[in-house]
Amino acid sequence: MMSNSITTIHFVRHGSVHNPGEVFYGRLPRFKLSAEGLHQAQAAALFFKDRPIIAVVSSPMLRARQTAGVIAASLGSSKISLSSYLNEARTPFDGKPTRELDAINWDLYSGTSAPYEQPVDIFNRALRFIRQARIRYPGQQIVAVTHADIIVFLTLWAHGYAINYQNKSLIERRQIATQFPSPASVTSLSWEPTTEKPEFEYFGE
Repeated sequence: MMSNSITTIHFVRHGSVHNPGEVFYGRLPRFKLSAEGLHQAQAAALFFKDRPIIAVVSSPMLRARQTAGVIAASLGSSKISLSSYLNEARTPFDGKPTRELDAINWDLYSGTSAPYEQPVDIFNRALRFIRQARIRYPGQQIVAVTHADIIVFLTLWAHGYAINYQNKSLIERRQIATQFPSPASVTSLSWEPTTEKPEFEYFGE
């Protein structure tokens, strides 16, 4: 059982997205949850039913806000906060057909430069979110609804691996002993007051 001194951030990947055009939606607006994604969000909400969640924070993207809204409603609240630190990766591929991403093994990072993000950029803003949350909610549990790559890079960090696309690929191929976050899965990171590296737990398919 967790002690009252432990701060836990439950990182939730948003549910599956309605994407009939099969494009990489990235930071494009108006991409909402599919019917399946809504059911996934409801399943994630059940995970938090008996947990003392003090706040629900979301990426600004619609699919994340919808997932967060389902979770917050299940906790008896309509309030969610938004954080740009939880946003999707900024890449040059928004709107590109997914078949083009398949052709490059979904490497969103090689050969790109500012203003687009590299894995370490995404990881660093995730760390800024964590530092703020640990100051604001010490000894509490919160939900943070976000996107796959943020969770992947935090997973690599928690397991002591370098933050890069190559190691992300190892997770996808299950060559690193942890799970790639499925839609609406929960990755829980927990800290004692004086620790920097978290305890790691994954709940999902």
